[in-house]
Amino acid sequence: MNSRIMSTTAGVVLLVAALTACGAPSEPRSSPSPEAADPTPTATAAPAASPAPEPTAASLTCESMISAGTVKALTDAGWTAQPKDFIVGGVDSTEGMLCFWADYNVASDHGQLYGWAPVAEDAAAQAQSGLLAEGWKREDGPDGVYYTEDPRYAMGTDEDGYGMTYLFGDGWVRFADTRQGLILIEWTG
Repeated sequence: MNSRIMSTTAGVVLLVAALTACGAPSEPRSSPSPEAADPTPTATAAPAASPAPEPTAASLTCESMISAGTVKALTDAGWTAQPKDFIVGGVDSTEGMLCFWADYNVASDHGQLYGWAPVAEDAAAQAQSGLLAEGWKREDGPDGVYYTEDPRYAMGTDEDGYGMTYLFGDGWVRFADTRQGLILIEWTG
């Protein structure tokens, strides 16, 4: 895959995501109706607030994993996602998901990869050992531990030279086709 195409695509997706995040509120504000201007107070019961449902691994989808702006940019480009099994360093995560976004109407190797999975401490250690054995490079960071493919063998890299990258955090692992692409994954489980 041409690294210039990957870098350009990643840049466009990041730009669209940033611009979408800066957009106007999704709901227009309504002006008060004449009835609302009535100064006579009335007693009304406040609606009971119901807690928002907690996300579960069962609700993890290719669309819920990444930011709404990224989903919009990809779907506006005619791309759809195909979920795949998420295997990290030889460890299969049955609760996780890897998504390959592309235009499946066109024969091409052009697309974007995003993945997320919950991971127990022992499984994370096994997966990280497997990645090291496969030649991935380890790098500690403020967000967790990164494992990046050797750039000599990468099909594409970001502007900092990173190709496919896993990020291990506290009880989870993320994956993107570039290290910069990890910021588009918003799923927290």
